[in-house]
Amino acid sequence: MFKSLKKMFGKNPDGMPATDAPAKQFDMEAFHMNDIKVYALSTCIHCRNAKKYLDECGVKYECVHVDQLTGDERKQIVNEVKEYNPAVSFPTIVIKDKVIVGFHKDQIDAALKED
Repeated sequence: MFKSLKKMFGKNPDGMPATDAPAKQFDMEAFHMNDIKVYALSTCIHCRNAKKYLDECGVKYECVHVDQLTGDERKQIVNEVKEYNPAVSFPTIVIKDKVIVGFHKDQIDAALKED
């Protein structure tokens, strides 16, 4: 059934574009958890999709759900996000020295390929 849905609508049941190609693999040795940080909201579908894609790529990352923080910790993290993304929109993904605002597979792929 899912194959027919893919053909008809070009999307998987989770709303992601349909593809039969395996997830791209990257040199996992080149990345450590502190090289990739995802600032996200726990309720954001784009954040969820970005994290799912990073999981599929096989890289480790640190995720901070900003909406689940409180007090000074939340203020500190929001200020941290502002340094990368003054609009403070989510997801904000930092891969080494590259900043990606939103869920953009092509930008994530490019940042992961750089070493």
